[in-house]
Amino acid sequence: MTFTSRVKNEIAESGLNELENRNLFLGYLYTNGIEIDNKHILSLENPKVAEKLFKTLKFCYHVEPKITIRTQKKFHIKRIFIFEIDDRKGMFKDELSSIDLNDNEMLASFIKGVFIATGSINDPGKSHYHLEMAFSDREKGEYVLSILNNLGYKFKMIKRGKDYMVYLKSSEEISDFLKLLGTVNSLFYYEDIRIYRDHTNMVNRLNNCEQANMEKTLANCDKQLEMIEFLSDNDYMSLLDEKTRQVAEYRLKYPEESYQGLADILSVEIDKKVTKSYVNHHFRKIGEIYEKVMKSLER
Repeated sequence: MTFTSRVKNEIAESGLNELENRNLFLGYLYTNGIEIDNKHILSLENPKVAEKLFKTLKFCYHVEPKITIRTQKKFHIKRIFIFEIDDRKGMFKDELSSIDLNDNEMLASFIKGVFIATGSINDPGKSHYHLEMAFSDREKGEYVLSILNNLGYKFKMIKRGKDYMVYLKSSEEISDFLKLLGTVNSLFYYEDIRIYRDHTNMVNRLNNCEQANMEKTLANCDKQLEMIEFLSDNDYMSLLDEKTRQVAEYRLKYPEESYQGLADILSVEIDKKVTKSYVNHHFRKIGEIYEKVMKSLER
């Protein structure tokens, strides 16, 4: 089962009151309904969603749709439920036109219906973070986008092929949207994966930083060794004061140690507290002397 199906099944199985169920149905009808001769045609593939909408029509609207079940056998067997709903009195049209854009509870239930009609969400454990709802009609996409904006979400819309996609890519906002859908179990699964991925990414970033620091340290060590060996081989060590010469000698003895490592070794061997900044200060002095010598030789 895909994560999308898991979320939609949880919405379909959630305990909603009559008003919430009616608004959910209106969201589905608005998104996926086709009107032909005062009849609304709905095509559904998810059995749990089909059962949810059937019960809503029967117990909330007291309407029993004509149901046709078709079976497709391409690659695997799939059943399609087709609902034919008589609306000669215009009941559903009236309810769709009376949606209150200032009633957040009504809008939340409406969006649940929109999502089970056309929504999809990537499994966070298998792919990148992405949630979208597809619309063949731009006006419908913009209407749903305005509702989502009213609810405080930052969805965007793009055209992909012939359809218009209203989508989210932020992991935190997708998590918040799952809260709106009321899919608690799916939300827990999503958050567990998100926390694990964020932790893994943090560890990887720390490892990368550590590796970069190590490479930088080794590059610095190589440059320092080059300068010290030049000064030593050409009898310029006398230009260094006693403390700087001592740091230079310890660099020769411990060529791969970091500044902190050298500071710790010096602290033990000379029985005096030496800091990382102390070591850094004397390496800067070595660099300055080296530069002065090189410039004098160029004249």
